[in-house]
Amino acid sequence: MTNLSVNINKVATLRNARGENRPCVEDVACDCESFGADGITVHPRPDERHIRHDDVFRLRPLIKTEFNIEGYPSPEFIDLVLKVRPEQVTLVPDAPDALTSSAGWNTVKHLDFLTGIVDTFKEAGIRTSIFVDPDPEMIAAAAKAGTDRVELYTKPYADAYRTDPAKAVAPYAAASDAAHRLGLGVNAGHDLDLDNLAYFRRNVPYLNEVSIGHALICDALYLGLAETIKRYKTALR
Repeated sequence: MTNLSVNINKVATLRNARGENRPCVEDVACDCESFGADGITVHPRPDERHIRHDDVFRLRPLIKTEFNIEGYPSPEFIDLVLKVRPEQVTLVPDAPDALTSSAGWNTVKHLDFLTGIVDTFKEAGIRTSIFVDPDPEMIAAAAKAGTDRVELYTKPYADAYRTDPAKAVAPYAAASDAAHRLGLGVNAGHDLDLDNLAYFRRNVPYLNEVSIGHALICDALYLGLAETIKRYKTALR
């Protein structure tokens, strides 16, 4: 089985639009778990436009599966993660004002920086994943940095899937195989949805986890959260 981690950022975006606590982020996280999610992902950004730092602290004691915190490893982010102690931290190269993640790390260029960050989290007993493009060179450098896993940036796959699924998935199958040979776990995320997820899962070996937020929450508007999570879990079997 490949685990499904539900990113609840969009739930916080909806809540923040009214400045109150509806929908309640904590309740949604717990409901996602009860409906079958294998983990909860949050990505607190510096401007707190969706998930806020205080959300992260409130969620920590409630989550019974896997808590994954994504973000750029600024001093403030590192401090937050070390205080909260999630099961996994995913390092992304986003600028503070980025709308969403749009590329993986250049792990060759930033090897020394990433190695220091990974060492810090390893000392705290936190599994670390580095967000990368499906490039064997970037994966090899991520392994040199000491990371436990890589997360493959899947938007290029999603964009090309409808035109030529076999061509779209090929770099990801090769990247996952390369990561596995280096002893790394493999996660994936960004624009995976109910149309393209099952094909990705069938053709990418060694896939430990996918993190899905935007598409899943959009589907839940029509299907309901419980049915949506059920369908995503089915696609991962």
